[in-house]
Amino acid sequence: MRAFVRQPSPRLAEGLLTHLDRTPVDVDLARRQWDGYVGALQSAGWETIEVPAAPDHPDSVFVEDVMVWWQGSAVVTFPGAVQRRGELLGAEAALRDLGADVLHIEPPDTLDGGDVLKIGERFYVGVGGRTTLGGCDQLAALLRVEVIPVATTKVLHLKSAVTALPDGTAVGYLPLVDDATAFETFLAVPEPGAEVVVIDDQTVLMATSAPRTREIFEQRGLRVIAVDISEFEKLEGCVTCLSVRLR
Repeated sequence: MRAFVRQPSPRLAEGLLTHLDRTPVDVDLARRQWDGYVGALQSAGWETIEVPAAPDHPDSVFVEDVMVWWQGSAVVTFPGAVQRRGELLGAEAALRDLGADVLHIEPPDTLDGGDVLKIGERFYVGVGGRTTLGGCDQLAALLRVEVIPVATTKVLHLKSAVTALPDGTAVGYLPLVDDATAFETFLAVPEPGAEVVVIDDQTVLMATSAPRTREIFEQRGLRVIAVDISEFEKLEGCVTCLSVRLR
């Protein structure tokens, strides 16, 4: 099990915001939290691969947005925010170093990896913020997969609102979800910040900011690894966007 990660930029506090008011970001604390996140992946048996740092790009730590991985193929995205497109070069270099088959989303369409939620063989892709319908169509053609566009207007990316448990159940905080009926099975949780990274069939990684949801997951028989990512949450980040898991 391998995962791409990318060190936080010293300009992290300048990261883009769309739905949140700006609050002070402690960059030193963020770096320690990133170390804790990476350490949690490694302790769970994942090898982490660092994408070359991009210190001039405040949002570059959110590495998930610039690539989508599927069965040995990698799509280098074309982010909806112009300011983030300089992050692509280092991401592509890391993918080529790994020997991946590298594909590209072509402009003028855009696609952010944080909008791409894979559940089984199906791709749910958030549309309405950083990703266009044309980006969805390109992703479907490049990877030869079923893509279901999902309206996403209340959060930055689809996976800022909805992720999936190991059994394929979509989970999310309803006030942030445009259409929960888009998913075959959906579990409403009582608080924001409840996004998960699937570690294995019995384990998820999530933020410490959603303790009530953690209890629900544990009652379902899941083992939960909780990490503090408060400084990244101030920038509309969550546990999914800090890595790209290669499955």
